Amino acid sequence: MTTAAIEQPTRIGGGLLDPRQLWTSLPDALRKLNPATLWRNPVMFIVELGALFTTALSIQDSSTFAWLITVWLWLTVIFANLAEAVAEGRGKAQAATLRRARQETVARRLVDWQPGQASPREETVDALTLRQNDVVVVEAGQVIPGDGDVVEGVASVDESAITGESAPVIRESGGDRSAVTGGTRVLSDRIIVKITQKPGESFVDRMIALVEGASRQKTPNEIALNILLAALTVIFLLAVVTLQPVAIFSKAFQGAAPNTQIINADGVTGIVLVSLLVALIPTTIGALLSAIGIAGIDRLVQRNVLAISGRAVEAAGDVNTLLLDKTGTITLGNRQATEFLPVSGVPAGELADAAQLSSLADQTPEGRSIVVLAKNEHGLRAREEGVIPNAEFVPFSAETRMSGVDIAAGGGQPARRIRKGAAAAVMRWVRENGGHPTTEVGGVVDGISATGGTPLVVAEHVADQPARALGVVQLKDVVKAGMRERFDAMRRMGIRTIMITGDNPLTARAIAEEAGVDDFLAEAKPEDKLALIRREQEGGRLVAMTGDGTNDAPALAQADVGVSMNTGTSAAKEAGNMVDLDSDPTKLIEIVEIGKQLLITRGALTTFSIANDIAKYFAIIPAMFAAVYPSLDGLNIMRLSSPASAITSAIIFNALIIVVLIPLALRGVRYRPSSASALLSRNLLVYGLGGIAAPFAGIKVLDIAIVQWIPGIS
Repeated sequence: MTTAAIEQPTRIGGGLLDPRQLWTSLPDALRKLNPATLWRNPVMFIVELGALFTTALSIQDSSTFAWLITVWLWLTVIFANLAEAVAEGRGKAQAATLRRARQETVARRLVDWQPGQASPREETVDALTLRQNDVVVVEAGQVIPGDGDVVEGVASVDESAITGESAPVIRESGGDRSAVTGGTRVLSDRIIVKITQKPGESFVDRMIALVEGASRQKTPNEIALNILLAALTVIFLLAVVTLQPVAIFSKAFQGAAPNTQIINADGVTGIVLVSLLVALIPTTIGALLSAIGIAGIDRLVQRNVLAISGRAVEAAGDVNTLLLDKTGTITLGNRQATEFLPVSGVPAGELADAAQLSSLADQTPEGRSIVVLAKNEHGLRAREEGVIPNAEFVPFSAETRMSGVDIAAGGGQPARRIRKGAAAAVMRWVRENGGHPTTEVGGVVDGISATGGTPLVVAEHVADQPARALGVVQLKDVVKAGMRERFDAMRRMGIRTIMITGDNPLTARAIAEEAGVDDFLAEAKPEDKLALIRREQEGGRLVAMTGDGTNDAPALAQADVGVSMNTGTSAAKEAGNMVDLDSDPTKLIEIVEIGKQLLITRGALTTFSIANDIAKYFAIIPAMFAAVYPSLDGLNIMRLSSPASAITSAIIFNALIIVVLIPLALRGVRYRPSSASALLSRNLLVYGLGGIAAPFAGIKVLDIAIVQWIPGIS
């Protein structure tokens, strides 16, 4: 039996546009000329109808002007389709790899499997035929045939085909690391997986549809903008259609010079009307709108985030409240030893030596950090358990909440026992061995707890002497570097941050103040998270949160943006509307920034497009109508050569500006955290004024070139 080899997916960068992408996407752009596809974009659909109309007129009454306008109208539609085709094509290499893996994988399905069954009966089936609740076995070197949960065994899994990350991960039955993804490879051991996906709805299926743009649904914001563009198109369509009756009413008659194809004393021709309509309607944003949305999702894919819906990406840009788990998101996730605090009369080196000895059998991250701190601060080299004679090590256990070492008498040294652990547990051990807790130790313990740290007491019992406390080791949740700056940036964006933790309120407050979050929820239970989200939403705010466990599922489902970890349970992944393939909880902040960038890019290019159109009105209309209304000639500030060259220059500029803006639509406008008013001012200054200036300069240059190279137009 063979399984498919998973190739490393080809990642396409999210930076500047590669010219080769334009060429490779051109066939897709041409296929999108199909009216059955293009009608979903009303602006470009009107342009295509106009191009068809001018083609017919050009065939009927051929002229240089007519064919030039016709060619550039078709190029306008193709360039618009090209923007969308390039945006969709950026993920096709990765999708092809994923699809090939899905199609070639076979599965070893277990028939009537029961937990603990020694030799279940197997049958080999195609992975595509698997159904929900089927059970399969996967061994080292084989590909996991579908999404599911590990119900038996533990294995190292290579998820690079999905995440692009080469480091293997551990997947095991039970807990929050039981979910596996179809298309990933088992590197070692053997696991039994219960399939949880529905037919056609696997993780790989959804990722393929996402990166290819096949199932991308327009978001509410995008739909609203499409309605606005359609309304503007209808308004200008009605305005242009009335020009011919106006020309007749104003005594402008037709027939004297039909081949000139411009508005003058002879009236209005069809090609002129179509050209004027295309120049007036918001073709720039109409051409780029879909590409902006696809590129926003693509930027998430580049960061290994799968958005189940485009609505979630847009919602991320409008988020008002961020709920962040403390452990692993704000802090490093493991408490670290930061200081040795000896009691009076005990040298710091003696406390460090005892703490290190009693931590050698403590394999928790906290225990290992004590060994490292003693080495770094007091030069005590880490000792192995086996090199200390007559020593019996006591490993840490959750029941005793202590670890330690018992050293038998020998070499002239009396018997000695050392314990390190939770303050209550160690002080009870001191009392049981004839000692008495001191007020000094209690004060140090209370002081550490009040500042959000965790105190561990170190004590020793030598021969027949009473046990005594040597001092306290302070553990702290270490806040990740740069978190305060990131939360400050969130605050400037108008986003409120709330830390979620199971710690007591004192500890939670101390960490919240150090990290710089706006608020915290201590001793949080699943129902507390859900209630907090609902309270925020009742105030009209959008809420984002992360989670990975089954108990997070209700809150993830309730949140407007629910980001589940790929290492989490299937319930959590189904409840959220995004999945972080890297399982990095801090990525929620990046997701919000990407959402903001999507909205800002859409707003900036909409501003540019509308300003662009306004500039074209003043650049073209005076030149076109001066023959009928001579008073308009004073507004022809660009002094365009003729109505024919003005129209031709505007249509060519209209097409070229789409190509120029494709890289910006794909890359996105650079996002800088700031207030809404500051963003609006920047958009109006950069893209509003830029949108007005660009047509004046561009159309004038094109007018000069047309007169120079195409004398028949002048």
